[in-house]
Amino acid sequence: MSEKQYNVLVLCTGNSARSILGEALFNSLGKGRFIAHSAGSHPAGRVNPFALELLQQQGHNIAGLHSKSWDEFAAPGAPELDFIFTVCDNAAGEVCPVWPGKPATAHWGIPDPAAVEGSDEAKRAAFKTAYSQLARRIQLFMSLPIKSLDKLTLKQKLGGIGRIQD
Repeated sequence: MSEKQYNVLVLCTGNSARSILGEALFNSLGKGRFIAHSAGSHPAGRVNPFALELLQQQGHNIAGLHSKSWDEFAAPGAPELDFIFTVCDNAAGEVCPVWPGKPATAHWGIPDPAAVEGSDEAKRAAFKTAYSQLARRIQLFMSLPIKSLDKLTLKQKLGGIGRIQD
């Protein structure tokens, strides 16, 4: 019997940096077990070039990555989501659409690398930090025995991962 595939949505306000990094990481690290998407409540309309540069440097496929609205994932015909992770504090506090399938949710706040002022090297460093934090949390999540956890225990574990200080 093949292993269950889980649909994941990574949310942030602009869907241009952190959520894009999360989508790429889930799809790469998940090796087909996790099908990830990203979206924003107020999409920026473009992916931050520093995010794309870093993902390419790390060997991720960036084809198809684009800034999109979370409304796409609440519409009829959207994939039924198993997990939703907010990665920015603004999106965590917003009123979200009603998601089909009642997915498990958690907030994994990551400082916004796109908000960093200064040199390109300072910006690249901020993106690397966000990438590393997300990678660690995603790896911890993927190591959970998801199928054997009840909903409450799973929710507690997801929240705990979001509180890890990297």
